[in-house]
Amino acid sequence: MNQKRIRDYNIIPGTMKTGKRNKITDVPGVLVGHSTIKNEENHTGVTVILPGSDNAFASKYTAASYVHNGFGKSCGLIQIDELGTLETPIALTNTLNVGLVWDALTQYVLARCEKDSVEVHSLNPVVGECNDSSINHIEKRAVKEEHVLEAIGCAGEDFDEGDVGAGTGTVCYGLKGGIGSASRMVSVGEKEYTIGVLVQSNFGSTEDFILNGFPAGRAILERKREKESMAVSQCDQGSIMTILATDLPVSSRQLKRIIRRTAVGIARTGAYTGHGSGEVMIGFTTAGRIPAVSDEVLLSRTVIHENVINLAFKAAAEAAHEAILNSMVCAGKTTGLDGRIYYSLAEFLPELLKQRDAKGGHPHYVSI
Repeated sequence: MNQKRIRDYNIIPGTMKTGKRNKITDVPGVLVGHSTIKNEENHTGVTVILPGSDNAFASKYTAASYVHNGFGKSCGLIQIDELGTLETPIALTNTLNVGLVWDALTQYVLARCEKDSVEVHSLNPVVGECNDSSINHIEKRAVKEEHVLEAIGCAGEDFDEGDVGAGTGTVCYGLKGGIGSASRMVSVGEKEYTIGVLVQSNFGSTEDFILNGFPAGRAILERKREKESMAVSQCDQGSIMTILATDLPVSSRQLKRIIRRTAVGIARTGAYTGHGSGEVMIGFTTAGRIPAVSDEVLLSRTVIHENVINLAFKAAAEAAHEAILNSMVCAGKTTGLDGRIYYSLAEFLPELLKQRDAKGGHPHYVSI
């Protein structure tokens, strides 16, 4: 895991302290795995977020979802909203593979429950998606059950970002998008908690791209004159999946408020949530697990007081912002199906930083 991330270029989004890895897996127990498909026809894959290593169906996680803009085909959000719980891993893939991934995730959970002697009559697999058809022959539906199981099997605390897994074929601001992650630490009372975010970025108009306060999109468009085959995005469309994990003790209602603030991080990169873009947020906390079966009819919960929730709001915004930039800078240059080239943000950073510094820029976030 020796990828150069956005902080390696002296670009520091926000002011809060990060976790050890600055990834969603800084939340204890959370694991992430990818299965990547790259061949002549397909650039796609699947990314799986495991909320923990044990059986989520037997001991559920408090969860919430929020659809900021509903141009999307995700599965499982209705039950999350109704019950406030997560009972399976979360899988991300391309739009036309949602059903196949849902089926594979169902088989995985059923097998796990059979092994653990947990009775199942219904379950709610959660699958998110982005449309990667600019780079991937999406109609081939290349992601199969073995890819989902591979992603689950290799899930760990450290993982690659950029054009891997569900981010293999995605596009962000006309550059190469992908999987990105970041984390922030918050102190409540005498204890420190983690808020981690993982994104599948596939949105944004090139002109609108803001690099930590600097209007980088316009400068990138200037390079189009030199690079005839360079791809650009004319409008804000495509989607972004945002997954937030935390160990902060919160209710489903509080968690929904927190995940909505990841939209602030998205906006800091320049997006305005266009008509053709689906912005979907899913969050869970590892605190206060809920047993599927219990002899107790009354369950006690510990949750934070609302007067400290601003810390979580800020952490969610900062982590989402940085996760998007990591998804772009870690992704490699990729040729689309029409022959246009989707460049990595990393290729433009030296010139962009020179322009920023010449205009009196600062490596930290500049309010816009």
